[in-house]
Amino acid sequence: MIVRPVYPEEKNQFNNLASHPLQSWAWGKFREKTGLKVIRIGQFDKKNLKKGLQLTIHPLPKTNYQVGYLPKCSPLNQQLIEALVKVGQENNCLFIKTEPNQTSDQQFYLENGCLAGRPLFTKYTFQIDLTKDKKTLLANMKQKTRYNVRLAEKRGVRVSEDNSRQAFEEYLKLMFKTTRRQNFYAHDEKYHRLMWQTLYPAGIARLLKATYQGKTLASWILFVFNNVLYYPYGASSREHKKVMASNKIMWEAMLFGKKLGCQTFDLWGCLGPDPDPQDPWYGFHRFKEGYGAKLVEFIGTFDLVLNHPLYRLYKVANGLRWKYLRLKTKLSRLF
Repeated sequence: MIVRPVYPEEKNQFNNLASHPLQSWAWGKFREKTGLKVIRIGQFDKKNLKKGLQLTIHPLPKTNYQVGYLPKCSPLNQQLIEALVKVGQENNCLFIKTEPNQTSDQQFYLENGCLAGRPLFTKYTFQIDLTKDKKTLLANMKQKTRYNVRLAEKRGVRVSEDNSRQAFEEYLKLMFKTTRRQNFYAHDEKYHRLMWQTLYPAGIARLLKATYQGKTLASWILFVFNNVLYYPYGASSREHKKVMASNKIMWEAMLFGKKLGCQTFDLWGCLGPDPDPQDPWYGFHRFKEGYGAKLVEFIGTFDLVLNHPLYRLYKVANGLRWKYLRLKTKLSRLF
């Protein structure tokens, strides 16, 4: 087995083995458009790709150093760890943050130069088994959730796929209204536009909207990749809250995934077991939980450290930065 760069003509092989949309070739093209360096390496048996990895390189402000980021990757092995060390050294990285898309064997990472790191992608998610029939999916919902879905149907909420430019502009407006209202962090407009312009033509991104009396009340961007449906971005209006548009669009998203032949609906993250009711994400967590989803725990985040002295300084500085951001968020909720 050899490890080498993956070439554009090997894109289909790479996508077929990718474990998550964030490891898709199209996601890498999108991140390149945002100004990041994207590196793809693969483990090959002759010409056959066995494992592929896609990482982004992020400059550290006001320094000559960088950080690598490898999200939702396939499980690593010793040869790939060694290849990542080489990539990191070539790009003057302090460390490479890895967040494997796996649920066991964290000990391997701790024994191979990695330290537990601060997560960027949540350790937990909810997943719904879409191989079950419609009747079973409804039965698995919490009673209140099922009631709200049926109420939305009775009130006349309509959900449809709409990938038009107008629908995307509506999504953007709703997205930024939602994040301002809830004081949540969101990527800027350029990020969302570049994401859509890249992932929609690639067949990954799709847009669903829920309407009531001709007005869009909820708009979601879904990802479809390797027989899994994902819910990464969603926005909703405060208007007509009693018609339960968000409940209806989630149910229709499940049916949409089934229609496309997806086996799993991954809800892109949650708080995990025993969530704190005071957590600002608690309501969203409970909303997802209501659909009979299974809680899945991944092994977490591991930093493959290449420069230990500077990494320790980085952790101190980054810890102070996060304390400042949390304080800023709390103050924004008070005033």
